Amino acid sequence: MKYHIWTFGCQMNTADSQRLASELERMGHTATDDSDAADILVVNTCVVRQSAEDKAMNRLMMLRSVKQRQPDKVVGVMGCLVGVRDPLNLRKKLPFVDVFMAPSEPLPMVDFLKARGFESEVVEAEMQARLQRDAIQDGDLILPQHETGSLISAHVPVVYGCSHACAFCIIPFRRGVERSRSVGEIVAHVRSLALQGVKEVTLLGQIVDRYGKDVPDGPDLADLLRIVHEVAEETGVLRIRFLTSHPNWMDDRLLETVAALPRVMPHIEVPVQAGNDQVLENMKRGYTNQQYRDLVAKIRRIIPEVAIHTDIIVGFCGETDDQFMDTYTLLEDLKLDKAHLARYSPRPHTVSARRMEDDVPEDEKVRRHQMLDDLQARVLGEINSRYLGQTVEVLVEDLHKGKWRGRTPQNKLVFFEDASTDWKGRLADIEITWTGPYSMQGRLPSAVAQDDPLVVLSH
Repeated sequence: MKYHIWTFGCQMNTADSQRLASELERMGHTATDDSDAADILVVNTCVVRQSAEDKAMNRLMMLRSVKQRQPDKVVGVMGCLVGVRDPLNLRKKLPFVDVFMAPSEPLPMVDFLKARGFESEVVEAEMQARLQRDAIQDGDLILPQHETGSLISAHVPVVYGCSHACAFCIIPFRRGVERSRSVGEIVAHVRSLALQGVKEVTLLGQIVDRYGKDVPDGPDLADLLRIVHEVAEETGVLRIRFLTSHPNWMDDRLLETVAALPRVMPHIEVPVQAGNDQVLENMKRGYTNQQYRDLVAKIRRIIPEVAIHTDIIVGFCGETDDQFMDTYTLLEDLKLDKAHLARYSPRPHTVSARRMEDDVPEDEKVRRHQMLDDLQARVLGEINSRYLGQTVEVLVEDLHKGKWRGRTPQNKLVFFEDASTDWKGRLADIEITWTGPYSMQGRLPSAVAQDDPLVVLSH
């Protein structure tokens, strides 16, 4: 049987879809990009914002008519729309769905397919041969066959759920409390990805800095990074990243670990969400404008070549224009490398939805969003212009419209041309010839010869 998965939302959902795909591949099913040809159709959903939930629901409504025409197709829904509680109301709303899967829980689909006999001894024998060929252990993650050897960067969840309930955030309600994965499970995950050609891994958590906090005397994220770094050296993984951080949990030990490990990239994602102290207090973020500024200064001092990304929500409950301008000034002053922008939308069961009024008009939210978008485009243009004429190290991910596409240690997008060499999955030293806010163009220096693509340069 063939399967097709639509994934909406964050990197954690991408990793969850990959885990589901692994279980389906283990059963002998194969991925297809043509949803019309798929026997198994899964929508992995996000409900962090209303717009994301609407996209997922629209896709599911399209599948209702598909199921009516072809009742033998298996339809599944996964992710935060389902949540960690029994989705009784959702089952009533979506009676055509065969399988409901909580975030990071693919087993209901596996059990459903097994109960209907959608596996065979022949398939099992073929899968065992594949596992032996690729030296993958029975419990390891299996990439879809068409991604094996071609997927360069992959996500590795290290802590599920979240126990830090911001006023606007539905994640704790939908994904449950924090649960750290064991070091052994994470190491096995990274090793299996490396065996299948992955060259960069990103360790994931809703608050990744809280890895191990739920385990008495357990390892923390700094410990985990050192262990994964050793595994990377052994297996040929070239780069390690992690996200998303929280200002309250990013300590000196973690930053010093990033600075000390050459395969951990100088790239920190630490959301501020707003620049006004009253708004931050209403959001229940737990820090002030000045404390965030101090943290950015410390990150830049400890990791001099760092790129810092952030998240911003505009139009939170009660946010005045003056309070918004504090956010604008913060971004203007700090000149961060990327700001993920969102307009506030109330989510069910959150503190803000229950106790606060969504009183900023939508057109005002749009205006504020556009102001920050324009500011960031200018800031990024200035930051990236400094790379003009410099040579940067790029991990090449794929060929895109005739040009090789990859990223620098700071996660900046770079394109270059070279028809003579297959650069996929390799490190290339690229001289930057053009810069824009969101990408850069470059060329191989005239005398470049990367004899050993596995050499990793220290940042």
